[in-house]
Amino acid sequence: MNQLKPVQEKLRLPWIDAARGFAIFGIFIVNLPSFHGPYFLYGNGTNYWGNEESGILSMIIDIFFQASFYSLFSFLFGFGIQMMLENLHSKGIQATHTLSRRLTMLLVFGVIHAFLIWHGDILISYSIIGFLLLFFLNRTNTTLIIWSVSLLLAPVVLFTGLLYLASQFTLDITNQAAIEASYQHYGSGSILDILQQNLADWLFANNVYSFILIACNLLPIFLLGTLFARKKWLHQVDVHLPILKRIWLISLSLFFIFKAGPHFIGNPLWLSMLQDTVGGVSSAIFYITTITLLYRMIPSLFRGLEYVGKMALSNYILQSLVGVLLFYSIGFGLYGELSPLQTILIAFFVFPIQIILSWLWLKRYKRGPLEWVWRSWTYRKKLTNKRKQELAS
Repeated sequence: MNQLKPVQEKLRLPWIDAARGFAIFGIFIVNLPSFHGPYFLYGNGTNYWGNEESGILSMIIDIFFQASFYSLFSFLFGFGIQMMLENLHSKGIQATHTLSRRLTMLLVFGVIHAFLIWHGDILISYSIIGFLLLFFLNRTNTTLIIWSVSLLLAPVVLFTGLLYLASQFTLDITNQAAIEASYQHYGSGSILDILQQNLADWLFANNVYSFILIACNLLPIFLLGTLFARKKWLHQVDVHLPILKRIWLISLSLFFIFKAGPHFIGNPLWLSMLQDTVGGVSSAIFYITTITLLYRMIPSLFRGLEYVGKMALSNYILQSLVGVLLFYSIGFGLYGELSPLQTILIAFFVFPIQIILSWLWLKRYKRGPLEWVWRSWTYRKKLTNKRKQELAS
């Protein structure tokens, strides 16, 4: 069987790489408290943040980071799939099989990440829901909009109503036994203890009910990214400047209403799903349009983010390795030992190092190590990666 000839990459959109790098930073900010302790998995968050001393920090994370950056990354995932689809079509290559191989390898990465490194993996969900996205790639733009809005809003309206009714009762959703088990296994356990806890945590967070909610959240965001890529709104910025400015203003307004708005009325729990879905998507679109518009004026501001974004998968896994090394007993054993502020500040030390490492790597190689494996598998051919080989040819 002939090997599939890899598609030659078209001119990259550097502002998209920068947005992807920004998403990697934001995801790390949100993930760090989960590396630090089990409170967001088996509690209601107040176990971690407390009720007073970390209130401002909690509010900042909730408004500007929570649900915003996985939404941004999901948007860019759909955007990237559509770009790859168009590249494959332009070369006359069968797109479905190629994209299926790409999603299959993403699943492999996810399984390794989730069960051998950290239970908070998102790659498995991206892979499985990515296969659902394939059914929409030949649908009309109107179909994408209808499905996206319907999948996004229907569960939100339903569960916001249910949460409001439940708010009339005093509910304690803290699982103290599970919290203690996490401290025992992650904080002082062996490698086997950690792996067993990893599996237990992943199964808890990814039951059938949770996966349906995840699918109803991720798939519509994938579809929005696909739509933006089709419309070329983020490709031809000068041409689409008027509509981008309108999108920016609308997304900013919705960002403020749904992400910040609940905090003006005490941030009730029953508004959390509305805040994370509508607010999260709105903030993600606001971030991507802001970066796109600013890049036209100050491209140098985003260089570091570009380097990280070009190696997004490798940097995402690297952050998990850093988290395990810092917090688990097989590393520095800081599980549950730091304050919320100390935990968040780790990102501001680690991310600049990631920028430097990414820059150094990309000086010698065309793509990150995991990106190279991923692309080689996708096109069924061991691709060259060293830049000196590219120059020599």
